[in-house]
Amino acid sequence: MSQRPAPGARTSDYDFDLPPGLIAQTPAARRDESRLLLVDRGSGRIAHHTFRDLEGMIPAGDALVVNTTRVMRARLLGTRDSGAPGEVLLLRALGEDRWEAMVSPGGKLRPGRVLHIAPGFDVEILEMTDRRTRLVRLIAAEGAEAAIARHGHVPLPPYIARADAAADTERYQTVYARETGSAAAPTAGLHFTPELLARLEGRGVRRVPVLLHVGAGTFKPVETEDPAEHVMHEEWYAVSAESAAAIREVRASGGAVWAVGTTSARTLESAARPGRVVAAGSGSTRIFIRPPHSFGVVDKLVTNFHLPRSTLLMLVAAFAGYELTMRAYREAVAAGYRFYSYGDAMVIV
Repeated sequence: MSQRPAPGARTSDYDFDLPPGLIAQTPAARRDESRLLLVDRGSGRIAHHTFRDLEGMIPAGDALVVNTTRVMRARLLGTRDSGAPGEVLLLRALGEDRWEAMVSPGGKLRPGRVLHIAPGFDVEILEMTDRRTRLVRLIAAEGAEAAIARHGHVPLPPYIARADAAADTERYQTVYARETGSAAAPTAGLHFTPELLARLEGRGVRRVPVLLHVGAGTFKPVETEDPAEHVMHEEWYAVSAESAAAIREVRASGGAVWAVGTTSARTLESAARPGRVVAAGSGSTRIFIRPPHSFGVVDKLVTNFHLPRSTLLMLVAAFAGYELTMRAYREAVAAGYRFYSYGDAMVIV
């Protein structure tokens, strides 16, 4: 007689009902006024807070690890030779004017076709990759970087059912964003204000930067019932020698490591070495964190609420436990929390 899979072992275990009205279409009026669901792994307690309350939850001497990536104006809207619309979403640079990208409509933007973005700015489709993305060349009189900055749009996620607005240019970035390279924001960081960060640092919380450039694959659902069969998207990360040393020092003094977002968690776990050590370095990661992953570095996690059947929700379940995670999600839905990129947050301790 076959044994029933453990809860959380199948992709369908990560389905949940979400009323469409709870999908946040705009950010909170003020970043740190978002709601914050506290989930305590030790006691199973769930409590309701405001994000600014996080200040009182992180003890002096702990490390707050943040992803300093900056979102590109990666969405290029244009017309095909026929005059019909088309879209290119830039994923990662492969040279001065060559990029890997997603395109729409895929059946029309085949190799050899051109999408006209603006006078003097075209995108040529060069070839299709094994994962069905495209290699493209940006043809811009003013240079590719300047053309992207001038004509690109903020790449809001597909579940935000509106065009990007001027306000998204600032609100779909963290206040500590530095290195441009992401096709999506590390959304747990969107709740921090300069004032909240200053108060945390004033209390002796050490802010530690890491880098992971978020790819559009972060929104891709797991389509196989066995998560092990899912092909994980690749993302580039970097941990500086200074950041690795800071985490070692916090650990040596008995402090805890708080990861802000699943991207910071994936970066730390990609760089984790035996003995709960973080190694400095950079490279590509395809790490897929899901139950029963044992975390090597992360002690606490700040995160947003994620899509059903997503690798991000599976990461949270690996950290908090499957049953507690899904109970917390049911509680958030019942309490009317706002979900996804511009939604509310959860802190797991």
